[in-house]
Amino acid sequence: MEKKFSKKVTNPKTGRENTVRYGQKGATIKPGTSKGDSYCARSAGQMKKHPSAAKNPNSPLRLSRAKWKCSGTKSRRG
Repeated sequence: MEKKFSKKVTNPKTGRENTVRYGQKGATIKPGTSKGDSYCARSAGQMKKHPSAAKNPNSPLRLSRAKWKCSGTKSRRG
């Protein structure tokens, strides 16, 4: 599965390394725009629907929200 970004994550209990892939391949990330606000509002709903992904800082959902600089339902500039 092709994704735009990846992050290597080590499990502190087992020491195993895992690669988390996230982000749509051809999408352009523009924080602080109306497109960013739309993404953040949509992904905030996903955070409510999937509490286990919302708790994990290395989940694709949380990593994507960090790229978009989401703060609640809004996207911050810069």
